[in-house]
Amino acid sequence: MKKQIEKIKTLFEALPYIKEFSGTTVVIKYGGAAMVEDELKQSFARDVVLMKYVGLNPVIVHGGGPQIGKLLERLDKESEFVDGIRVTDSDTMDVVEMVLGGKVNKEIVGMINNFGGKAVGISGKDGELIRAKKIRARGTDFGHAGDVEQINPKVIRTLEDNGFIPVIAPIGCDKLGKSYNVNADLAAGKIAAALGAEKLVMLTDVKGVLDKDKKLLSVLSLAGVRGVIKSKVARGGMIPKLNCCIDAVASGVTSAHIIDGRIEHAVLLEVFTDLGIGTVIRKASDNKAAIKKG
Repeated sequence: MKKQIEKIKTLFEALPYIKEFSGTTVVIKYGGAAMVEDELKQSFARDVVLMKYVGLNPVIVHGGGPQIGKLLERLDKESEFVDGIRVTDSDTMDVVEMVLGGKVNKEIVGMINNFGGKAVGISGKDGELIRAKKIRARGTDFGHAGDVEQINPKVIRTLEDNGFIPVIAPIGCDKLGKSYNVNADLAAGKIAAALGAEKLVMLTDVKGVLDKDKKLLSVLSLAGVRGVIKSKVARGGMIPKLNCCIDAVASGVTSAHIIDGRIEHAVLLEVFTDLGIGTVIRKASDNKAAIKKG
């Protein structure tokens, strides 16, 4: 009986957030362990379906780097990275489209639909969702590795308005139809900004943003995030994620969240509980943000 009462209390804790966020859009960058381990994959799919049923509009943007790397290895083709960016020649781009737009995308769609959702898989090429351009850096030809030039969210809005959950592979194209491999974090942030999303949620394999003593920073303002980067408290792969969050919040997204996708039901715990589990980034810290990271 005690466990049942605790479950009811959890529902009541979630109720004000369900009410507050009903009808809003939440863009989720899906990657890391949550995309690999079977229990976490199913947990994520259930979270997304529940969010849709209680009135939120989840939009999924997924990665797939490890899956791309495995297929390239099977094809005896070496993966090459420069500053964390995959050098993507024409043959590698074919693999990217097969893995992201095909296998990975449809697996996510299937899981969500299996738990009662109505997911539709698309890539950034559909409906000209992601207009991309070639990444240009001195001394390196990144091939088909792309930057985001423009987002056209009409296809997402059409799916949302008809009760579907968009699942997006981050593949864009330029004016001539040439395909580009776009970083999933970057794509998710730009899509969230174009949609005027309530939240951008990024699943990672770390607790969130940590201070110099490795303790979780639960709430950060934009100024605080910039300070964490400048002081080199944040390093490596966390820096581009933080920059994506900065850009999204500065462009009108209410809050960006970096959470540990290794925790079962991580998305629901972050969105629908008082304390959340990761780091939330808002334009400015205030008392409400300090209490509830929503």
